[in-house]
Amino acid sequence: MTKELKQEFTLRITQANKTQLITILYEMVLLYLEEAKAAIDADDKTECKAAIRKIRGCMDELIASLHLEYELAQNLLQLYLYINKELTQANLHFQRENLDHVEFIIEKLQKAYKQIEGQDVSGPVMGNTQTVYAGLTYGRNDLTENIAAPSGNRGFCV
Repeated sequence: MTKELKQEFTLRITQANKTQLITILYEMVLLYLEEAKAAIDADDKTECKAAIRKIRGCMDELIASLHLEYELAQNLLQLYLYINKELTQANLHFQRENLDHVEFIIEKLQKAYKQIEGQDVSGPVMGNTQTVYAGLTYGRNDLTENIAAPSGNRGFCV
């Protein structure tokens, strides 16, 4: 993942509600899956293992966010555990097919969450973050982002 993408995800995460956080995690998983597949194609086991480790980190966050008192969350847990199994197989056998299975599932889940994202009218999960306005000023080849009301306390409140 490039530095610019990391900055974009960081900005989106600070301003996201609960549903948007899930879709962002799905997007990150899909990006890391592409990195893992590219590493397999390039026969680079080290990069593949690193990408799979990052996917596992995202999956751990998704599992931790489940409210298991609901039946739907229990079903999602089973899917996430299956994904972890597929990631283990891909890591052990260096096979692209396992990553294709994971990608198929994540794409379906992301599509479903994108549809319900508009229905979630709750505010951002994080509080005390700075507001960033992009595009107010720009140069010939760049876009300037301005931070509104910078304060001395930049800690995040969750």
